[in-house]
Amino acid sequence: MDRFQSMSVFVAVAEEQGFAAAARRLNMSPPAVTRSVASLEDHLGVKLLQRSTRYVRTTEAGLRYLDDARRILLELEAADATAAGINATPRGQLAITAPVLFGRLFVMPGVVEYLKQYPEVDVSVMLLDRVVNLLEEGIDVGVRIGKLPDSSMHALRVGSVRIVLCASPAYLKEFGTPRTVDDLYEHRMIASRAGNHLLDLRFKTKDREREVQIKTRLTTNTNDSAIEAALQGYGITRLISYQIAEYLKIGTLQAVLEDWEPDPMPVSILYREGRQAAAKVRTFVDFIAEQLREDPALN
Repeated sequence: MDRFQSMSVFVAVAEEQGFAAAARRLNMSPPAVTRSVASLEDHLGVKLLQRSTRYVRTTEAGLRYLDDARRILLELEAADATAAGINATPRGQLAITAPVLFGRLFVMPGVVEYLKQYPEVDVSVMLLDRVVNLLEEGIDVGVRIGKLPDSSMHALRVGSVRIVLCASPAYLKEFGTPRTVDDLYEHRMIASRAGNHLLDLRFKTKDREREVQIKTRLTTNTNDSAIEAALQGYGITRLISYQIAEYLKIGTLQAVLEDWEPDPMPVSILYREGRQAAAKVRTFVDFIAEQLREDPALN
């Protein structure tokens, strides 16, 4: 039994939560995937997966083994990259994560250009408005917005963004432009649960800090829909500057209470780094960092 191959197959089944999906990912037949996992379980003497006709889940022992298997496979990949040399051609599967709207606007264009330059790399992109644990979910590179917790990950700052209150000129003409935080009580507010930037209204200047609770007339689950409601003149919403940069530039949205904005938030690239970052990770981080640093919406 090829232990490393069996580990790779098990990790794929656990992450895909299915044998058929893992087989497609690995370009193997489903029976071969099933045999590989069964052989690994026999070798270890433990059950790694709970199987039913509807789902596949890792057991408690399987979860512990999954973490170790991912770490071992990463170290093996790093060792191969080191042996091949720092100038080795990037190749293999690269997993990337970013917030949904940020990923669509800023990461995906870079991914497409990167793939054109490096035809031996396959990229999997996961766009989610939640904090993704790179190690637990098998992600190579992640883009984060906000203060970073202490982590073993390598972090590269590439820009910063603001949290902005905004509305359409038509709304402000009809209902007036708020001049103070208290003026917001008289306005219609739009909230997006994707970022929670309006559900917790904290305002700060050099010498003042305020926290207010304002009832929202419209709450959505995506930033796109909150932007659309603001564009249609329904009310005021609070979003991250990159999400509305184009609308602010052309004047279809207008920022308000800019003196009360919180401190800017950093935009960072996180990536796992062993003794030497794999060529695919190193080249993508360098590539996307250059693009993000040059974008005026992030600086």
